[in-house]
Amino acid sequence: MIVDKNTNPERDLYYLGGILIDVISNKNSSEIDYMDLYKLFNQKQEITINLYSLTLDWLFILGLVTKGENGKIKKCF
Repeated sequence: MIVDKNTNPERDLYYLGGILIDVISNKNSSEIDYMDLYKLFNQKQEITINLYSLTLDWLFILGLVTKGENGKIKKCF
């Protein structure tokens, strides 16, 4: 089924991943600190650090982010 019956889409990784991609896209630099990205993300969508980590894992699996130098998050798009 294409349309999901989920009544809380704001908790889906698809939805949160889209918001996180938007936040990363608006950054001029290619690398960003983990906690700085969390703060920026939390300004757009308030979530827990655990859900943020899962969303970041989701983007890593998709190949949209990778580990940069000094533990920073590096965008791959």
